[in-house]
Amino acid sequence: MQENLLVTTPIYYVNDIPHIGHAYTTVAADVLARYYRMAGYNVFFLTGTDEHGQKVQEAAQERNISPQEHCDQMVVHFQDLWGKFNISNDDFIRTTEERHKTVVQKILTQLYANGDIYQKSYEGWYCVPDERFWTEKDLSEGCCPECGRPVQQIQESNYFFRMSTYHEWLIQYIEEHDHFILPKTRRNEILGFLRQPLADLCISRPFKRLSWGIPLPFVSDYVTYVWFDALINYVSIPGYLTDNGSFSALWTNAVHLIGKDILTTHSVYWPTMLKAMGLTPPRTVFAHGWWTVEGKKMSKSLRNVVEPNMLIDKYGTDAIRFFLLREGTFGLDCDFSHTALIHRINSDLANDLGNLFNRILAMTFKYFKGRVPKPSTPEAIDEGLQETALKVTQELDTHMGEIAFHKSLDAIWKLVSMTNKYIDETTPWSLAKDSSKQERLATVIYSMLESLRFIALFLSPFIPSSAEAMWRALGIDQPLSQQGTDSIKQWGKLVEGTTLQKIPPLFPRIEEKKNQDN
Repeated sequence: MQENLLVTTPIYYVNDIPHIGHAYTTVAADVLARYYRMAGYNVFFLTGTDEHGQKVQEAAQERNISPQEHCDQMVVHFQDLWGKFNISNDDFIRTTEERHKTVVQKILTQLYANGDIYQKSYEGWYCVPDERFWTEKDLSEGCCPECGRPVQQIQESNYFFRMSTYHEWLIQYIEEHDHFILPKTRRNEILGFLRQPLADLCISRPFKRLSWGIPLPFVSDYVTYVWFDALINYVSIPGYLTDNGSFSALWTNAVHLIGKDILTTHSVYWPTMLKAMGLTPPRTVFAHGWWTVEGKKMSKSLRNVVEPNMLIDKYGTDAIRFFLLREGTFGLDCDFSHTALIHRINSDLANDLGNLFNRILAMTFKYFKGRVPKPSTPEAIDEGLQETALKVTQELDTHMGEIAFHKSLDAIWKLVSMTNKYIDETTPWSLAKDSSKQERLATVIYSMLESLRFIALFLSPFIPSSAEAMWRALGIDQPLSQQGTDSIKQWGKLVEGTTLQKIPPLFPRIEEKKNQDN
């Protein structure tokens, strides 16, 4: 029976264009989705945009256009960027779509009928940028504890979700499910947060103050709080209340990848909402760290926001995909610099991988006219290379299950390094000079090429276009996209006599002096 996997990113707010943090989460989700498709899973990969709320309304007012026009213009930035990043999402949700709004209103109606939503007058401190209410004790020196910006005091009647009802249940659930919140530090952070009383969640905004939102279905003149609306995308699009059979199969194995700044909403608000709806929480909420820029927080005021489109245009899609997941530990903060990026391109991609690939293909063309030779009985050194490749297959399965992309790439690079070492130790150029050693030369070249086949498969979730180019160069008829992990569980599947193809260098070196001004 085929296993299912639901992979999601946060839905990105359309008050501004996407930055490197958005790209980081989306590329990570794409790698996860691609790997598990290769492993034979039925994968549904969802991303999209969050288009309601006060920030969108105000951004539209500043531009003198309607909120819908603003959303329609801004969403293109995200859709175009994901195309440039070769993102393989199965669906793209916009929260202004009727298919989403319908499910949100059905859930609100259900919760209201069950008594989980009630009305009361409320006075508190409101942060417009975060669109959240805070109590006096929550404030940090009179400002929002999340963003540090000033808050305004608001008194009004609103509708509340009885989140406090599920306080003890949530603590128990987190304690009993080690893989629900990852990494472990984030899990501990939420358990610490839950030591304090859990207040009920305000889930409405009066129409007179905010008109851009999904109307509450059980009362006029109120719209839904943007976070309550947005979180429901994870179930509205996979089929909750519309295709229960499909949804139930997917929801049993759901993984949310998010940034640490929205951990509370996804690890407190969301699971309590799901509990009230009669659903279990997702299998995993993984909160990664932030990207700094040369040790400083990204900020418009510092003019150091990293724009992904410019990086792709200059260095190429796969180089940026690789850097994002190779440079740091997924789950911790990472630091961006052009120097570090160029170093990764030159060292890992150009020198280690690119040169290896070019050397092996060049020797195959030189010694066997570009055809895969027939191997003879392997020697211990050949078996060692084979064992390394098969071991990486197992390691990759473990690391991807842990959502440890850096460990996965470290494992792949073991094979890259081992293959480079294998070339140096077998000295095929010396074997070629001795006519009595042609069978041995054929075995060595075959082993090198087979190692490249494994490397291309291993790297296909991370750098899909470059891996596809490697695959084509190896002359394999079956498309790389149709290969499963069974292709890397057996050594020797490269067919003798296959004609290789010459391709341009995969990763040309970057001259650092030319990029000092970047």
